[in-house]
Amino acid sequence: MSCFRRVIVGTLLISQPCIVYGQTIVVGNSTVSANESTVAPAVAIVDAKESNSTANLFDGETQQLTDAVIANLTDLELSNIALFSFQNESSLNETLAKRTVPGICKTYPDDPFWPFSSTWHLFDILLGGGLIKTVPYASSCYSSFKDYNSTKCEFITNNWINASIYHTEDPTSINAVLFQGSTCMPPALMPAQSECTVGGYPEYAVSVRNVAQIQLAINFARNLNLRVVIKNTGHDFSAKSVGMGALSIWTHNLKQIQFLRNYRQGSYRGPAFKLGSGVQAFEAYEAARKNNVTIVGGEGRTVGVMGGFLLGGGHSPLSSLYGMAADQVLSMEVVTSDGRFVTANEISHPSLFWALRGGGGSTFGVVTSVVVKAYPKIKVTTLTYILATGPTISYTQFWAAMRAFFDGFITYTDAGNYEYFRISKLGEGRYFSDMGPWFAPGMNKTQLQTLVAPLFSRFKELGVEVKPVYKEYDDFYDAWYASFPVEPWGSNAIRQASRLFPKSNWEDAAKLNATFDVIKSVVEEGGYIVAFNIAAAPKTGYPDNAVNPAWRNTVMHAIMATLWNTTSSEAEMKAASDRLTYGWMQRWRDVSPGAGAYMSEADYIEPDFTQAFFGDNYARLYRIKQFYDPFGVFYAHTAVGSEDWKMSKMILGNLPSQNSKLCRKT
Repeated sequence: MSCFRRVIVGTLLISQPCIVYGQTIVVGNSTVSANESTVAPAVAIVDAKESNSTANLFDGETQQLTDAVIANLTDLELSNIALFSFQNESSLNETLAKRTVPGICKTYPDDPFWPFSSTWHLFDILLGGGLIKTVPYASSCYSSFKDYNSTKCEFITNNWINASIYHTEDPTSINAVLFQGSTCMPPALMPAQSECTVGGYPEYAVSVRNVAQIQLAINFARNLNLRVVIKNTGHDFSAKSVGMGALSIWTHNLKQIQFLRNYRQGSYRGPAFKLGSGVQAFEAYEAARKNNVTIVGGEGRTVGVMGGFLLGGGHSPLSSLYGMAADQVLSMEVVTSDGRFVTANEISHPSLFWALRGGGGSTFGVVTSVVVKAYPKIKVTTLTYILATGPTISYTQFWAAMRAFFDGFITYTDAGNYEYFRISKLGEGRYFSDMGPWFAPGMNKTQLQTLVAPLFSRFKELGVEVKPVYKEYDDFYDAWYASFPVEPWGSNAIRQASRLFPKSNWEDAAKLNATFDVIKSVVEEGGYIVAFNIAAAPKTGYPDNAVNPAWRNTVMHAIMATLWNTTSSEAEMKAASDRLTYGWMQRWRDVSPGAGAYMSEADYIEPDFTQAFFGDNYARLYRIKQFYDPFGVFYAHTAVGSEDWKMSKMILGNLPSQNSKLCRKT
């Protein structure tokens, strides 16, 4: 027999079952027992022709949850099917008012409204499988989850920092482990840690492979007021893909790719790709090479370029030539907070389309696929060199050479170039910078040599000798693959911040002096800098979208990092953390008033994030957020609308901990 308890969730009176077995579910025209061996997933196959999509739906996109499917799940004992129903528009205003009372928190495992294990089991049945109870990636290093394995732990430890490819294949592992709470790291990297806990990781993840699974997850979370997070690869600096007690929608396996040789959308006529939101940079670039074209994506190999990267704008080695990744988008397929599957483009849901292109991920909906422009095959020449103090280069010569390089930034981006370089302090009076690489799309070796000849002539005048290495490639993929190794991952002994420095700072001698001085001062005080000479306002123009307006005036995106030892005291960590935000970064803000920062690689506690990440677009983005997500189903740290929420705990006194409850501000 089944037993039930009745609870109120929002405005719904719900019966939660104590067990599932022995019940039946009506699926289509069949009545079947409710167990994992007999129940088909709650899905209908929708004719792609009935959608507003301008490209054929992927197979997983034709598998949808519909009103008819919900209506068929009508067994009288299974009254809690309402948990999976679409948003009830007739009670929207009443429900919204009830849910937005200040102080209301999301539902957590220690709350009375938290679903029974049997309800989670029913959820998994309706999903057709794919519900994953979180076990942290490094759990094999501990006995906490009864899966201790010394061999596996050794492998994870050896590949924790320098192999992001393994982390991105895990349903919950993220890069920004510090803000998760560092609750389960390899002991070698966290000597004081004696056990492994879920901490700020989500409680469950859904490994989605079709739209119906996303719809079920959103409906379930909305109707039970569960926190939702969306994870593709987890690359974000700000831990947007985790949250204590959350239900995670893991889009990583949405990998389909379709090349559209003659795509027509609005005024666009030409080649395009439709890519699933789980597609990563190396997969997208491989597909482009196979079809003899070029697409705009990131430099990191394992970044999910059709996920949060693109939704946050997405800077690229090709940005000075073609603009941001978000500028390439022609159409998107999205599941919104009401559980509905829609196409967003210039004709269908145009305001949502505008917001998704640069307004940030985990904010307006779950994107399942994106159609992006493709460009002709392009040759690339790269240049690398090392500049370092030593027997032949003094401190003064080093910084004079760096300044000579800075002086040409407008010239280089006007030529469509992109320079990726690092600056660091090795010791007292010892400094190092490597150009890795200077990326010149559309140029052959001779053309690049001509462009940089004045720079190297200036180096010679300064008595600085470097050994430039040029490499010429026939295709973007080959140049990219040779230039950018797999990126590092998962240190809890680092904090980063960034700034977009405007072109106007290079057009005024005094401003350029001040800009260079604050960059230099951070390095001299021990900061590590990764920077990009990049512009995102191509001569061919760019569309009206939600990309941070600061990008359109930028010639340098600079990231700074402060590091500490794994054995550092909390006081030492806090001092380093505070210096980053309130010392070093403030100097950068002071010399670039009104500019901004790239949201995906920014200070976790950027003081005025709505201006820094979104600029003048913020008011419009907030209105769109309230229209498409009135219940606050989607939340991410420093995303649009996040200022209406707060975390219940802090790390180092002022860093909101994802290992805490998310509640509306009073």
